[in-house]
Amino acid sequence: MSDFQPPDDKLDAILAKHALLSAKISAVSAAGEIVSLSKELSALEGIVSAITRYRRLEGEIGATRALLEDASLDEAMRALAKEEATALEAERETLTNTIRLALLPKDIADERSVILEVRAGTGGDEAALFAGDLFRMYARYAEVKGWTTEVISASDGTMGGYKEIIAEIHGDGVFARLKFESGVHRVQRVPNTEASGRIHTSAATVAVLPLAQEVDLAILDSDLKFETMRSQGAGGQHVNKTESAVRVTHLPTGLAVLVQEERSQHKNKARALDLLRSRLFEIERQRLADARAADRKSQLGSGDRSERIRTYNFPQGRVSDHRINLTLYKLDAVIEGGGFDEVVEALITDHQARLLAGEATWA
Repeated sequence: MSDFQPPDDKLDAILAKHALLSAKISAVSAAGEIVSLSKELSALEGIVSAITRYRRLEGEIGATRALLEDASLDEAMRALAKEEATALEAERETLTNTIRLALLPKDIADERSVILEVRAGTGGDEAALFAGDLFRMYARYAEVKGWTTEVISASDGTMGGYKEIIAEIHGDGVFARLKFESGVHRVQRVPNTEASGRIHTSAATVAVLPLAQEVDLAILDSDLKFETMRSQGAGGQHVNKTESAVRVTHLPTGLAVLVQEERSQHKNKARALDLLRSRLFEIERQRLADARAADRKSQLGSGDRSERIRTYNFPQGRVSDHRINLTLYKLDAVIEGGGFDEVVEALITDHQARLLAGEATWA
């Protein structure tokens, strides 16, 4: 049983905020405000329900314990009271864990949309094909979740797949569910071009960046260098003959971004700035996260690209996430996107457990 006691002042503050938002939403008429307040209210519903039930349970448990202390209680009633007390305390333990998780510090980027970057690693053409498989897995998972996926730029592989593909995935809470995907992904399978049936090992890297907003960080115009050039395409009647591709370089950091997907230079410039802002935001977010977690020996979802995080073994139909020792023999379902949620949920659960284990105080 946990020794944690939810602090009353924090619980009171949550209930007060919920009441204030409920009053506000009844008084506003602007659609934008209603949507914004509705989202805030929705985010609080679960914890408010848990707090309300938790406090009611405290009274019920107290009454049951008082009943058990009554010497005149007959044995049959005493047995029923003991059974009731056990059930109530088990429910309180569950609610306590729910409240503990709700009070954990939130990643400010969790509710953001993301920029997803998938690049072929070692393995040549097979690595490019695998990068394509990974991107399709994320795109299909996004579709299942009701998110939208929009490609920013792509470099096709010689035999299919992608040498590199960058896309935006828009929706509520996308980063919270995809932030653990950053790292090296490994595949083991027999390539279609392999006549001897020999299993090859290839790799691809994935980066998931929270989509930054203009308010997140200030970028001075004087810190930016813009260059335009012709988009590089396959040729033919659709080849872009104007200088619509845009490269923007952030001079203080040397970080550069090239976008050529759109035919409009204006659109490519806007996308390039979005991508640059998100990469700079992720660098700063990661710096702050690393500073807060400096005393932890390991941190899930640190974004360390040098670490192999997952293996997809096609001959065995196996997916193994090496960070949490998770092995699922349902590779087809995972790679098709529909079964990917099981991997995500396991990663989130482990991350929450690590946060709870590393908490210093609840003051």
